[in-house]
This record gives sequence, structure tokens and C-alpha cells, in this order.
Amino acid sequence: MADTVTTPRVRPALKTERPRLHKVILLNDDYTPREFVVEVLKAVFRMNESQAYRVMMTAHQRGACVIAVYTKDVAETKAKEATEMGRSQGYPLYFTTEKEE
Repeated sequence: MADTVTTPRVRPALKTERPRLHKVILLNDDYTPREFVVEVLKAVFRMNESQAYRVMMTAHQRGACVIAVYTKDVAETKAKEATEMGRSQGYPLYFTTEKEE
């Protein structure tokens, strides 16, 4: 009877890469009412009143403001949802995304 030598199977270690993050950015415009921008920030980005007001004022004063950082799909979905809320009311409110460095 021959001895059989069995070697254990070794699974290669897979390195999982963290998903790339994207910033959601609010761009200022001179037509969308401040109160409406605050309401959109509260609804889409779950901010409280004072957080939303600070973000809105930062965008107003600087021209743009980073709101939050998410994975690409989440960032794009939230930016689109927030922009569409403005469009539905006839405002040029615009949110965009860009890669986090």
C-alpha cells in the first residue's frame, strides 16, 4: 500500500482595495433662495438646521462648498437628487462631485 502525500490547498490572499471616495460640492448661484438650499441640505444630506445654514453660507461666500464625502455611487446619487430638487422648483441649484485626493 503506497503512502499518498496530500498537500493542503492554499488560497491566495486577496487584497481588497478601499473604494475611491468622492466629494459632493454645492455650487453657489445668485437665484436659489437661501432657505430652499437649507431645506435641500437637510432633506438629502441629513444635516440639522445650523449645519445646513453654515454650508449654504460657505458656498455663498466662497462660490462652492464641499458638503460630504462618499463612495462614488452614493456621491453621484445624492448630488443628482439634490440638483433635481432645485430643478423641480425652477431653481438653478447645482451639486457636483469630484474625486477625493
